[in-house]
Amino acid sequence: MLLLSASIAAQGRQGGAPPTARAAAPIDLTGTWVSVVTEDWRWRMRTPPKGDYASVPLNEAGTKAADAWDPAKDTAAGEQCRGYGAAAVMRMPGRIRISWDNDTTLKIETEAGTQTRLLNFVAPAQRGEPSWQGASIANWQFAGGGRRGGGTPRGGSLRIITTNMRAGYLRKNGVPYSANARLTEYINRTTEANGDAWLVVTTMVEDPQNLTSRFVTSSHFKKVPDGSAWTPTPCSAS
Repeated sequence: MLLLSASIAAQGRQGGAPPTARAAAPIDLTGTWVSVVTEDWRWRMRTPPKGDYASVPLNEAGTKAADAWDPAKDTAAGEQCRGYGAAAVMRMPGRIRISWDNDTTLKIETEAGTQTRLLNFVAPAQRGEPSWQGASIANWQFAGGGRRGGGTPRGGSLRIITTNMRAGYLRKNGVPYSANARLTEYINRTTEANGDAWLVVTTMVEDPQNLTSRFVTSSHFKKVPDGSAWTPTPCSAS
């Protein structure tokens, strides 16, 4: 199904104020979701050994940086969250919790590293300091061109573009991305015949400083009934 980008502002052409991002949502992403790791186990379920950067398109500079990884040094510098930045945290095993922070901002909380991502549908007036989660601008991608005649949308996905991140790791064993990296994500929701709800998060990292091409991954999350098992854990460098 072809997904065509449609801005929230365009939906106001039928008259009246355009709906907020929350009201315009073509899919419901809210709730608690648990990662289901069926691939890349050796890189996701444990910290890989130093030098294991198979399948990441590192250039010479990126390879040199990965080979110099020193978790003790990161811990001493207070940078044990380098592996939990926006470009990597959705690959971490564990639960995520998605909610609306307000009508134009989605919030993603992670058990891994106790991180919080804010996905803004309205760009902030000022650019803040670089952070692990960076600055994320989100917009809905509506199936079939969006709301027709102001009716209910026929599905879609969420696109997120994140910049202004602190330099971090694509994998916890020091595989680097720079502060100039650009992260693009697409989140889709599917529902199985048995009623199980899933999120598919496709992630693309562009970073010419360390990569020869885009690094693309796909992660899966299954919705759980409630957040009773929610157990945040601190960042760890190793």
